[in-house]
Amino acid sequence: MKLDTIDLRILDELQRDGALSNVELARRVNLSPSPCLARVKAMERAGVIQRYVALTNAAALGLGLNVFISIRLKTQSRETLAAFEAQVEVFDEVMECYLMTGDSDYLLRVALPDMGALERFILEKLSPIPGVEQIRSSFALKQVRYKTALPLPLHR
Repeated sequence: MKLDTIDLRILDELQRDGALSNVELARRVNLSPSPCLARVKAMERAGVIQRYVALTNAAALGLGLNVFISIRLKTQSRETLAAFEAQVEVFDEVMECYLMTGDSDYLLRVALPDMGALERFILEKLSPIPGVEQIRSSFALKQVRYKTALPLPLHR
């Protein structure tokens, strides 16, 4: 899908507030509601807009520990990678999982309430996964920047 300036402005507004009504969104991008809704629906069908979510405060929900975990596997075969990814997919604590280049095969970002929960997560969930060779954890001391809005060509 080729996006024009109006589409990018719509995306910019929705990335800031996905709960905007169509009428308010249309007003902000200087369109009438019907063409605005048509553009949003077209971007949803094309997969440009994947879903709408409510962003929550981890600390307010008792998840004050933000941990980055590097995983190295014994082998990097398709089967081993697929098996690891299938296991990690079911762990609610895993907020993000990336297949990496370099010394680690995967990097996970995990949200947990405390050190005890981290210990249980590593010992009961990560360590038993077949093929896991090494697990290294790093703790985020402070969140300096966190954003969910992607940089759009509108702002470049």
